[in-house]
Amino acid sequence: MKLLVISPHYHTFIKDLVEAQSKYFDEINVFVHHNYLSELARYLPFSYFRHIEKFSKKWLVDLTETPENVKVHVVSSFYFTPDGQNYGLGDKLANLFKKYIEKNNIEFDLIHAHFTWPSGYAAVRLGKKFNVPAVVTAHGYDVYDLPFRNERWKKLIRHVLSSSDYVITVSNKNLSSIRRLDINTPVKLVPNGFRSDLFYPQDQKECRKILKLPLNKRIILTVGNLVEVKGHRYLIDVMGEVVKHRKDVLCIIVGGGKLENKLKNQVKKLDLDDYVKLVGPKPHNEIPLWMNAADLFVLPSLSESFGIVQLEAMAVGTPVVATYNGGSEEIITSEDYGLLCPPKDPECLAEKILIALEKDWDREKIRKYAERFMWENIATQTLNIYRRVVDKNES
Repeated sequence: MKLLVISPHYHTFIKDLVEAQSKYFDEINVFVHHNYLSELARYLPFSYFRHIEKFSKKWLVDLTETPENVKVHVVSSFYFTPDGQNYGLGDKLANLFKKYIEKNNIEFDLIHAHFTWPSGYAAVRLGKKFNVPAVVTAHGYDVYDLPFRNERWKKLIRHVLSSSDYVITVSNKNLSSIRRLDINTPVKLVPNGFRSDLFYPQDQKECRKILKLPLNKRIILTVGNLVEVKGHRYLIDVMGEVVKHRKDVLCIIVGGGKLENKLKNQVKKLDLDDYVKLVGPKPHNEIPLWMNAADLFVLPSLSESFGIVQLEAMAVGTPVVATYNGGSEEIITSEDYGLLCPPKDPECLAEKILIALEKDWDREKIRKYAERFMWENIATQTLNIYRRVVDKNES
């Protein structure tokens, strides 16, 4: 079989899933849509365009160790209105991809689109045009936010979900949003996963030496973009309370984003320079070192559609303290793996961090639990769905 994947990018969870699936296919072609404007953004003086620059080709695609039977195509066009505000982008991409397929003689038996808009919209149009089934994965904002902004968006997203042969989503939070849209298409929850070849237990002291981290501290780690929804400011506030109870702690924040200066000023204002360090973004293949170096991983998010990063921590055996954010409570199903508290609740978060630092965790038990989320297992679940829709299409 040959698979066509349509996605807004080819890195992290999309790349990981496709490459886990690759051994089951003769060929996988991946279409990533790209806006020429993102390449011009660096030359434009307005701060808004710093955000657009993140969608340039060098950030959209990661071809590191890509299997030979996976071909990634960056298909470019030019438009000013951002994807989440652009009602016409789905049709634009469907027409663009159609021409690209015909020009390059690309063959496929099945389409899998990631995110309902605009990838999913383009996928269901192409599925009808080329008479192949289309599967759409709803990942987050594209079903719990976008269709509830106004009636026009609701109609567009309902069309995508209703026209798909099968819908996949990654969390119960998303599933409940899809059910509110009242569609008849089969829907299945298949979570995201982690790379078992990257995230596995390593010697904590050795990892700390490589990263030049102190050996005599209890290290609290969080990893994520420095944006409001990730809740970093609440974690920094909480560290002010934690250090009242113990001085042997160091909180490390890995990630970059528009809140970096604001968060650094918060650390300075609270006199936490010795206890909180913002170390900037790190390459994905370096994150396992940070996970293994940590005693505790904290995810203080206000909202998550899933939260792969906590799985990556658990995969190396590191316990987690997280919020009830829509994703974490579906992963941390026992206090053997981690602790939960409400978002924006510094008192509870401080209490859970202090409890977690004292608790004698069974790291092997945490790691074994995480194994069910390996990409190898997730790929098998999606393959079963593919077989179902292909068989139905052929009958």
